[in-house]
Amino acid sequence: MTYLAASTRYDALPYRRVGRSGLVLPAISLGLWHNFGDSTPIATQRELLRTAFDLGINHFDLANNYGPPFGSAETNFGRILREDFKQYRDELIISSKAGWDMWPGPYGQGGGSRKYVLASLDQSLQRLGLDYVDIFYSHRFDPHTPLEETASALAQAVQQGKALYIGISSYSAGKTREIAALLREWKVPLLIHQPAYNLFNRWIEKDLLNATDELGAGVIAFTPLAQGLLTDKYLQGIPADARINRPGGGSLKQEHLSEENVERARALHKIAQRRGQTLAQLALTWTLRDPRVSSALIGASRPEQIVDNVAALSHAPLSAEELAEIDKYAVEGGVNLWEKPSTDFA
Repeated sequence: MTYLAASTRYDALPYRRVGRSGLVLPAISLGLWHNFGDSTPIATQRELLRTAFDLGINHFDLANNYGPPFGSAETNFGRILREDFKQYRDELIISSKAGWDMWPGPYGQGGGSRKYVLASLDQSLQRLGLDYVDIFYSHRFDPHTPLEETASALAQAVQQGKALYIGISSYSAGKTREIAALLREWKVPLLIHQPAYNLFNRWIEKDLLNATDELGAGVIAFTPLAQGLLTDKYLQGIPADARINRPGGGSLKQEHLSEENVERARALHKIAQRRGQTLAQLALTWTLRDPRVSSALIGASRPEQIVDNVAALSHAPLSAEELAEIDKYAVEGGVNLWEKPSTDFA
């Protein structure tokens, strides 16, 4: 049956300006990291994407190595795009990235070289079946490649019409300022930074938010739910269907589920209950409390999770008293797997 998007899709979900650009993003975006590889039935993927778009989520975020296996998320999304969303292409913001290992040999092991970045983009476009992506990211800072080389490759992607905007992910504040200056030499603005950010991983508050604000760039926070730790899922132990037990779920590690982290999650859960929220909703409300955060990037394995996450936006903002109480439990939990690229040669 031909998919027709809900006519009400733009009625409720707020959109936020991305820095000082002309682009807006939904306050909640959908990431296609773990649940859009070949281990997830295509029917499930289709239901997730339809649910998201019907609720007003028009931003779908990918990377060349999302799966498993690598590349399969882009291939699967490309199929659903052709079959379900072709008529809505101009309503969508589709992003992809290059930076981590992808194919055998010295040129496919990730980084920021011109060879890797531009080859990766061409491969992504082929898998997606697109002429261009809306946002193309450098997925990580590469200390072994001159930043000028990475910046020139990203600028070339825009000049060739293969990307409309440029973003970076997991760069330190210092390197963010540096690459923004280099991109300006090509008359290509830095649109957005995608860092890990959540109640247990607050590294961007030290200087990165100030840097993006100075540069007029937006921020889209990934892992706002700490890969499920900031949901109800782990409050009573590890369920059998948890990500940690599924293919591609190795980024959530046993040490992340330490008793200290789980106890803090339980305390935050009690605050959420007093507000009439789930823990996940509280985590999203908190992540989006700062207007410099343009969007929070969620993942989902079931449509109901997307519905629940979007409902976070209908709750009242956090009060000063609630924020002070949350700060007692919102401490570093050792969950930042991307700390190294964000501190290399900071």
